[in-house]
Amino acid sequence: MAMRPQDSYKSTTAGAVSANRNYKDTVFRMLFSDKKNLLSLYNAVNSRDYTNPDDLEIVTLENAIYMGMKNDLAFIIDTNLYLYEHQSTYNPNMPLRDLFYISSEYQKMLDQKSLYSSSLQKIPTPNFIEFYNGSDPVCDVFEHRLSSAFEHLSGEPKLELIVTVLNINEGHNALLMEHCKTLREYAQYVAKVRKYTADMSLNEAVECAVDECIKENILADFLRKNRAEVISMSIFEYDKEEEEKKLRKAEYEAGIQKGVLNTARHLLELNLLSLENISRATGLSIDELKKLQQ
Repeated sequence: MAMRPQDSYKSTTAGAVSANRNYKDTVFRMLFSDKKNLLSLYNAVNSRDYTNPDDLEIVTLENAIYMGMKNDLAFIIDTNLYLYEHQSTYNPNMPLRDLFYISSEYQKMLDQKSLYSSSLQKIPTPNFIEFYNGSDPVCDVFEHRLSSAFEHLSGEPKLELIVTVLNINEGHNALLMEHCKTLREYAQYVAKVRKYTADMSLNEAVECAVDECIKENILADFLRKNRAEVISMSIFEYDKEEEEKKLRKAEYEAGIQKGVLNTARHLLELNLLSLENISRATGLSIDELKKLQQ
């Protein structure tokens, strides 16, 4: 049998990715760990028409866990390495996360080869995609760049990693959804969960969303087969999304408060305004301003 190009990069994982109960899995990862679904997603993203799931080799690292969440999917096709990540919250740090992850992937692939050899060690070309379905409004397609994190960057960055972000909320990226039925139905399921959480508890909302999807033949077979696990995952994901929103709001408010205090200190140092006028300008009480003077 002829060797496919990707056979040079064998993983310990074959077929669907096995579950590791030390972390919380996601519905997205569970859906697209199925090679048939993953191939359909790849074809839709890249405008290709592969039909054989075995053309795709899953190489997801089972021990690469960050903040209790596993990196979602890594696979090779035509000597290209793709890292697919799903995010339900806005995350500009994805390039840095992917940098750590791709380094681990390459290290595993070249474990038995010498980097001190005079011959060039070939590696599969990396591609980084994030599938975003958070509630913060974003464009259909945009990028996160590693160089955005560099302090005092002068000139062109000597190291760059670009993550293409695709908005997979219902109503976005219509062409992509048209070409990947599983992704479209996943977006419909998430939209139903969010719709029901406005009027009922999270547990009830997820239950109703699952029941309605099965009734409307949306991910029906998948949901029937994995109902309990999907409900558990969805509750965890939505809770995590809400907690991260609260954290970002608290960080924003803390930043505003810090700015107000710095402004008040500056005005007090200038000694040009009365405490009453500084209080009106900053919203701080006279007592708070007196404490800043101490």
